[in-house]
Amino acid sequence: MSYTINLTDGIMTFTIDRPHIRNAINDEVTAGLEKLVEKARQPSVQAVIITASGKQAFCSGGDLSVFHALRTEEQAYGMLKRMSDVLYSIKTLPVPVVAVVNGTAVGGGCEIATACDYRLVWDHAKCGFIQGTLAITSGWGGGTYLMETLQHDKALKMLSEAKVYTAAELLEIGWASAIVHDNQDIEAFFSSMKKVHPDVHRAYKEIAMRTWEKTGLQERVEQEVRRCAILWEKDAHHEAVDNFLNKIKK
Repeated sequence: MSYTINLTDGIMTFTIDRPHIRNAINDEVTAGLEKLVEKARQPSVQAVIITASGKQAFCSGGDLSVFHALRTEEQAYGMLKRMSDVLYSIKTLPVPVVAVVNGTAVGGGCEIATACDYRLVWDHAKCGFIQGTLAITSGWGGGTYLMETLQHDKALKMLSEAKVYTAAELLEIGWASAIVHDNQDIEAFFSSMKKVHPDVHRAYKEIAMRTWEKTGLQERVEQEVRRCAILWEKDAHHEAVDNFLNKIKK
């Protein structure tokens, strides 16, 4: 199994378990995230953690060895739409969702973390929206969520630069909620959260969701997905991926 789901003391933890391929997303992990969404709506769940195994990578995005087989706009849209739907469902869960970024998060990995309410970033982690280096945009809704999260110019710069940022830089621009130096920092974060009754957290999450509904967040994500699918089909993207995969093989 390429993921695990555990519930302990009201906290449901989803762990991507593909460290051999930098915890890249494939169809099985996507199905696992869909299962997480179903389970996380149980009344006993007070918060959700999304993280990954190992210390090297939180998520390197989509598994290019699988998704590079998608050549056309229509083929790409199917994959992008499925992941964007699950991330929208994660973003609109009725409880706080926390990404514990245990290592590098790039591309789609950054999108997953951005869809969460909080991002606890380990001090060695580096993160970035590097999709631009592959001649595409973010395509799972992450660009839209980043615009919701950061000041406009900081969000646009992070997307357009297509580079990775250090944990300190991520904290400075406001993407990281906190930097994690050891497991006690994570424990302290949740200990503080638990001082407030779960119903209060749910009530505040409802306020956010009302705003997102009013501003058409889901439709804005859909437009992001469709634009990425158009770029996916172009030769520039396929050539960039080929070059990237060739570098890895050498």
